[in-house]
Amino acid sequence: MGCLTLSRDDVATLTHHFEVITQRIPLHPIGDEAQYETAIAAMNGLVDAGAGDEAHPLGPLLGLLGEFIADYEKVEFRRSDAQPAEVIRLLMEQHGLKQGDLPDIGSQGVVSELLSGKRELNRNQIARLSERFGVSPATFF
Repeated sequence: MGCLTLSRDDVATLTHHFEVITQRIPLHPIGDEAQYETAIAAMNGLVDAGAGDEAHPLGPLLGLLGEFIADYEKVEFRRSDAQPAEVIRLLMEQHGLKQGDLPDIGSQGVVSELLSGKRELNRNQIARLSERFGVSPATFF
């Protein structure tokens, strides 16, 4: 692949498109709770539109947004003493979810046992939660 040279017209076009995109999707490090909420809403919209599929044209955009969200969560939600159940409850609260909204990690009974600490997360559940909430799997350890 050769070196790409951008003309002034190219830069003007890219600038316009970037401004339109960033009005909806924060493509910068997240600095506060409001930006975080906007980023989560944008991520959910992209996932709902199918961008979670690697073949989707907006898949890389979702990936980049997920990185910004994960970076913010690493700083804001860092608690070395937080148990996985606490992390799940926090994420559910932030996303307005109930136990029945997590069928990808188990039945309501399984989710209840996870939230009460009676059951530990397995690798598949961690992977699904990580993908669903756009956080690092390490969040649940």
